Formats: sequence, structure tokens, C-alpha cells
Amino acid sequence: MSKLTTIQREIQAVLAQVDEHLLVDTAALIREKQRIFVVGEGRSGLMAKSFAMRLMHLGATVYVVGETITPSISHEDILVAISGSGKTKSVIWTAETANKLGCSVLALTTDLNSPLVQAATHTICIPASTKYRKATEMKSIQPLGSLFDQCAHLVFDTICLNFAELNEIGFEEAFKRHSNME
Repeated sequence: MSKLTTIQREIQAVLAQVDEHLLVDTAALIREKQRIFVVGEGRSGLMAKSFAMRLMHLGATVYVVGETITPSISHEDILVAISGSGKTKSVIWTAETANKLGCSVLALTTDLNSPLVQAATHTICIPASTKYRKATEMKSIQPLGSLFDQCAHLVFDTICLNFAELNEIGFEEAFKRHSNME
């Protein structure tokens, strides 16, 4: 079997365990909030930024924590925090801070017993392997947390599709918000 086929099968096995109704509910939750903030580190942080970009295309007011133009967060907002292990200190600290301020906190992780989940008000579990390769994690031929990051990207894109549907935003409207300075 080719490596590409194996990777596709790994992704399918993980995503088959994610409740699609939860992704519809998540899109509705995000839609209710004034602003959306995202946080993550490393490749997971890149997935968070990708999510923020697509939400911007769909008309959401969205910010990446740590960027110079990111304003303060308030209780009317939501923080989307991603960490495969759920143990990334900066992501946990940000989630705890947002929670103390009365914000909704959505965690994306593999570990439902992690410190990140403890700081969250909502959780999406993506049961993929991480860089720690715990015995309870799905096996993967891929290095580090690649499987988690790939699946997180697809979960985020599914949330965006649901968000676009709820807001009746089609391709043309989204395309108008796409960068025109490329």
C-alpha cells in the first residue's frame, strides 16, 4: 500500500470518530459570538491561523492571539484553542485567562483529560496520534502530530462550511473578502 493511501486511511479512521453534529453545533456557537480569537503553537497554530483566515473570508470578525493587531478579548467573544496533547503551556494559559474573563473557550485536542480541556467550556476531541505517541493514541506512520493537524484542518473546514451555510454565504461573497494583493 502506498504512503498516500495509508495517510488517507489514517485520516478517515480518525474523522469517522468525530461527531459531525458537534461541528454543526460549533458553527452555531461561533456564530453567536461577537468575535472569534484563535490560539495554537507550531503546526497546530498554523491550523488555527488557517481557520481564522477562512472565517474572515466568511465575514466573521476573527483574530489570532499574539498578533500585533489583536485586541483584548471580552465575555461576548469565543477563544478557539488547539493543542494535540492539550498540554501546550501558552495555549492553556490563554484558555485559562479567557475563561476567567467569562469567555467561551473551545478546545480542540486528542486528550479529554488534558489541562486544556479543564480550561474549556466546549471541546472537540480529535482522536489522532500526537508527538507523544501514547499507547492509547491511534497508530500513525506519520511523524510527530501530523495526523492530528491534518484532521484538525478538515474539522475546521467543516465548521466553516456549516458557518457559511448558517449565514447564507456563498462562494462569490467569500471571494470578495479574499486577498487582492497577491
